[in-house]
Amino acid sequence: MLKSSTQVDRRWMRINADDFGFSTGVNQAIITAHQQGVLTSTSLMVTGDAADEAIELAKANPSLAVGLHLVVGMGRSALPPEQIPHLVDAEGNFPDDPAWAGLRYQFSAKARQELPLEIRAQLEKFRQTGLKLSHVDGHLHLHAHPVILRHLVDLAEEFEIPEIRLPSEELSIALEIDRSGWIAKTVGSLVFSGLRRYGENLLKKHRIQFADRVYGLLQTGQITESYLLELIPKITADRVEIYSHPAITVPGEPSNAPLNLGFIELEALLSDRVRAALEAHGFELAVGSNP
Repeated sequence: MLKSSTQVDRRWMRINADDFGFSTGVNQAIITAHQQGVLTSTSLMVTGDAADEAIELAKANPSLAVGLHLVVGMGRSALPPEQIPHLVDAEGNFPDDPAWAGLRYQFSAKARQELPLEIRAQLEKFRQTGLKLSHVDGHLHLHAHPVILRHLVDLAEEFEIPEIRLPSEELSIALEIDRSGWIAKTVGSLVFSGLRRYGENLLKKHRIQFADRVYGLLQTGQITESYLLELIPKITADRVEIYSHPAITVPGEPSNAPLNLGFIELEALLSDRVRAALEAHGFELAVGSNP
């Protein structure tokens, strides 16, 4: 989403949905939001329970850009547990606690040796889908961990990674719109501001693209219509991503959205008022394609 010299006056907006492949309900919501709403891209969990369905849906909707939603926490590995015993349990599950996972990846030498194997395996699994890789981001944003991000950068040329998400949003705007959970938002903003600074330097050095601003972290699970209508006029950046977690509830399936608000986020992505606000503030929806 970097601009060329002929695009300096254009504003680009990527509206992304995370967790593609998590469940049938998530897949249904993402395709609905793309076909009928403002959703332009999604991030595929290649080890998700409904990943095969998601891949077929992506191929049937080539205007939907698809990236990799790297899973190294609260999810299942691509490699068998015996190959990465310091990353996952005997069933191949990563730790549910992102803080604990991050500490392990930072301080366990054996875990650090196994991480590039799993990252490569997920990138390879994505490549085998035949879909064009639009970008890479990560479940629980663990991809922004310096150890993990360095491995992604090392693999960027081989797997043709054009863009990596670096969360970046203004705490002042987040609190102006919604002060609930302000302590957690403040802590999250401090942590990811530091990760963003590290990530910017690394990605610039290797000529990997990233958006100027990425919104969603400080309002996770509650990307509602009212939130977007307040946020969009306050955005000053020209290369922007907003990500969300739309979902349709299907009996018997787990929920991927905090507070089970996935359907409310879907309604926001289907809103004509949101589309009008984007147009009124000069944003052009960034649309990708897959072969």
